[in-house]
Amino acid sequence: MFTTQLNGLFQRIADKEAETVEDGARLLAQAAIGEGAIYIKGFREMKAVEAEALEGAEPLPHAKELSDISALTAVDRAVLVTRFAHDEQAIAVAKALQEKHVPFVAIAGAAASDQESLADIADFFIDTHLIKGLIPDESGGRTGFSSGMAGLYIYFLLKITMDEILLDNEELPEMG
Repeated sequence: MFTTQLNGLFQRIADKEAETVEDGARLLAQAAIGEGAIYIKGFREMKAVEAEALEGAEPLPHAKELSDISALTAVDRAVLVTRFAHDEQAIAVAKALQEKHVPFVAIAGAAASDQESLADIADFFIDTHLIKGLIPDESGGRTGFSSGMAGLYIYFLLKITMDEILLDNEELPEMG
């Protein structure tokens, strides 16, 4: 049952977030094509996405750990990944990025709420579509809250799309 629900989650993300993934990948590619770097910050279990981007078998081109916002400039780009869009730590980092005029992509689950949200701050917000566990448990609750897997899936969608954009850019004839 978990596999079926997880497949359904991945399909929902692919169907509903495709355009935003494409836009986010274009934003990140700007740093890779230009003079900037792509800074990534994962919060809590979403550090898995940060680890994949920096140390995985296929690291994200031009990626660096986001640790000192003061070092970033407007030619840089950033990716913030967290469980929920109303994560206060992530929102604080997002606001600091905004103040530095650093465009960024945020990946998180968007629960209906009156709270401040990354969805309203990020240049491109990609929803994990995960706000509760995927399968019912014996006590009437839910289990299988696989936010890390959803975050990694979105990361790979972004990375693969960005790689394609960078490859297309290399194939363009130079003007001049």
